[in-house]
Amino acid sequence: MDAVFWIVLGVVFAVAEIFTTTLFLIMFGVGAFAAAGAAALGAPVALQAVVFAVVSALSVAVVRPVVRRHARRRWRPGSSRSGSRRWRGHGCGPGAGRRRPGMVKIGGELWTARSYDVTRTYAEGERVQVIKVRGATALVWQDDISTPGELPEAKR
Repeated sequence: MDAVFWIVLGVVFAVAEIFTTTLFLIMFGVGAFAAAGAAALGAPVALQAVVFAVVSALSVAVVRPVVRRHARRRWRPGSSRSGSRRWRGHGCGPGAGRRRPGMVKIGGELWTARSYDVTRTYAEGERVQVIKVRGATALVWQDDISTPGELPEAKR
């Protein structure tokens, strides 16, 4: 019966952690599961409580700082961009031709595109550069570096 109590308590801590995302309550859940293991092995209630306290304290003191340090290693300004941000500043070539106006090819993928300046239009085959990405639409501007119709593969 003691093991069931500790398992229920561990689940409660785990569910509470889902809502708080502090990486604090889950450590007490780990301690509760360790106490459930001790209870399953026939340890007295006092020893179960000690196992719970020791494992919880060690988890908070040792594991939590390591997990938090690794969680902070996410994208930082100046690091490599990810998602749609990685295409900002990227040159792109003509899309799928006359049948699909408003399309550009970026990194081998077809994207819906429109001019960053709403008064400007671009001829088919003209090189443009991605200024921003909004949703699945690339906002483009004239690419002053390349000549019209020249693709990045042709520069090599």
